[in-house]
Amino acid sequence: MIDWTRAQDLSDEIGQDCFGEVIDLFLTEAGGVVIRLRDNPDMSRLADDLHFLKGGMLNLEFVTVSTLCERGELLASAGQADRFDIMALVDEYERARRAFLAEYQSRLSGQTSAG
Repeated sequence: MIDWTRAQDLSDEIGQDCFGEVIDLFLTEAGGVVIRLRDNPDMSRLADDLHFLKGGMLNLEFVTVSTLCERGELLASAGQADRFDIMALVDEYERARRAFLAEYQSRLSGQTSAG
């Protein structure tokens, strides 16, 4: 679900203090897209939404979520957006988000501010 080794590398690259800010930013932006997809999906922009979400999820190493986004992006780009299970993506995002927030401080050194 989450590549903790890569998450540690990202924390090391940008510094522990900045990592919390990056987490907050990514989860806030991604959460907005996920809420829109859940509550009021616009199939005409599904490929763009999933592309955006995929990028953010790759930065946090939410591997399963990014894979689902990629599949959906391909379907939407092929005119088959109706074949993509948005709720499966929403559910997986929520699982990954909860797991990440519950575990990242114990897995990664230092304190961050996400919550």
